Amino acid sequence: MVRLMEIREMRAFVAVVEAGTMSKAARQLHLSQPALSQTITALERRLGLQLLVRTSTGVRTTDAGATLLGEARAVLARHDQALAALARHTTTGVLRVGVPLELPPELLPSALARLAAAYPETRVQARHLSSVAQVAALRAGELDVGLVRERPPGPDLDAVLVVAEDVGVLLAADLAEKLGSPVRLEDLAGLEWFAFARAGSPAWYDELAAILRSHGLDVGPEVPEEQRLIVELKIPAVNAGGAYAFAPPEWPYPLPDTVRWVPLAGTPIVRRTWAVWPAASHRRDVAEFVAALEDYRAD
Repeated sequence: MVRLMEIREMRAFVAVVEAGTMSKAARQLHLSQPALSQTITALERRLGLQLLVRTSTGVRTTDAGATLLGEARAVLARHDQALAALARHTTTGVLRVGVPLELPPELLPSALARLAAAYPETRVQARHLSSVAQVAALRAGELDVGLVRERPPGPDLDAVLVVAEDVGVLLAADLAEKLGSPVRLEDLAGLEWFAFARAGSPAWYDELAAILRSHGLDVGPEVPEEQRLIVELKIPAVNAGGAYAFAPPEWPYPLPDTVRWVPLAGTPIVRRTWAVWPAASHRRDVAEFVAALEDYRAD
């Protein structure tokens, strides 16, 4: 018996067929290629059908895949149309928000306070997710607003820049005193970068890695995709004296006396955060929340 397919699986399948290659579709969906390939393989296994023929130059549909393509496109169009139609009647309810690590401490409280004043019946559900996971959830209809480190491409999502932070560096206190303030990126040579997994935010990781390399720093091996960044681990890693970590000036975690935040000379690294939401959304509480986030940057 064929089980029901998830909307995200249909979107993934259609994206692969339309892109022609797994790698191109993965970039468009902001997913890692192995994760996308696993999604398609799992779908084929569950249906008991081969949907795609993989070749050295790309993919093409089988007869079953061609049938699914037409049906999936129709289902997705109807799904998106239904969400848009319902959204026109929705001013209150549940606002599902994706949240990354290390937001400015006042960003969400100020936006939520304004939302509560305008729409007191709206309940907010926050989920800590990577940028890639948030974009996938937005496209699957599982989030209403995301706060991401890289602006997603495509006309299906709208975005506005809400935060631009001049990133500094966390160092062991004795090392920070030795290097002075502000510290030059070049002076971090020989230390290990406490990095995050590229799969969670590829564009931001690549931008950051390119800046480090341009200053003669070794970015080291990529962090495994399954290894989540735990903010609390930054402190012991830096405290040992052989590593550094990047953090914004309003880092929302307490620092011990043995660790210092130091600005970077020339402010070479700027971390941006975008508010992202479905372009077809007509929810007024979403619009109010996004406007509050945008006004935070203006202030």
